[in-house]
Amino acid sequence: MARVSAFLARRLLLGAAQIAAVAALIFLLTEALPGDAAVALAGDQPDPARIAAIREAMDLDRPAVERFADWVTGLPRGDLGTSLVSGRPVTAYLADAFGPTLLLAALTLVLLVPVSVALGVLAARHEGGVVDRAVSAVTMGVYAVPEFALGVLLVVVFALRLDWLPPTAVGYGTDLLAHPAALVLPVLVLAARPICSISRLIRAGMTEALAAPYTAQARRYGIRPARVRYAHALPNALAPAAQQLARTVDWLLSGVIVVEALFVIPGLGTVLLDAVAARDVPVMQGLAIVFGATTVLLNLGADLVTHRLAPRAGAAA
Repeated sequence: MARVSAFLARRLLLGAAQIAAVAALIFLLTEALPGDAAVALAGDQPDPARIAAIREAMDLDRPAVERFADWVTGLPRGDLGTSLVSGRPVTAYLADAFGPTLLLAALTLVLLVPVSVALGVLAARHEGGVVDRAVSAVTMGVYAVPEFALGVLLVVVFALRLDWLPPTAVGYGTDLLAHPAALVLPVLVLAARPICSISRLIRAGMTEALAAPYTAQARRYGIRPARVRYAHALPNALAPAAQQLARTVDWLLSGVIVVEALFVIPGLGTVLLDAVAARDVPVMQGLAIVFGATTVLLNLGADLVTHRLAPRAGAAA
């Protein structure tokens, strides 16, 4: 227990340092960009006097160090600052967009986890056979298709040709659960490549585990084959997949920009694109904090799950 507590303390301190470094880097990079929010708001033919007035109203005329210091001191209170464009608190701004992204991530995981495990176990049980080769060929082929291309293909087939599903989420707002048909294509696009990568990891882990001495010994003791596969081999096969699943969840919650832009979903990816276009530094910094904290917590959770499933692998990580 003491070793686990020390491990958690070290990881949390390292994560806090990483989040702070990300926030500082984002601030420095946005300061280095030409123009700022005042220039973006001034229009295509900006008047220098108007730009100066907007910059003063937004406190952009203050030194960058002072603005960064004010923002950092608000973080312990959960204050991520105020949007330069909308004037709303960044926390409230991100909360509105977090719902659609979280919903997409949750539905993707509901599809991703059981399908990945089932495909990986199925391929491992028929190692070298027709089923194994078919699963490997399909997963490799699908994984090679970028999300944007796969999304366009699904829209053309199921929305435009067959007219079974809506092509985008335009007009549905943030209440996407009230219109489940609008979620089908985005979830399929989001789940496709992770299913391919995670199922291949599980297949490799299961193949290795089923050939290991401890499973051979279990079979010699007369333990049923199903129990050997699912009680002894599968937990060890899931250990490396847990790390990949954590990275996948991080990718999903960070706002999949391509998918949200393609299907016009008002999630975190859309907020990020709008903030970059408007040079809305507080919103970009708030997103960096959210994404950084998500990455740290998910990887910490994955390490603990890996340690629980395969203690030796967790200790090595």
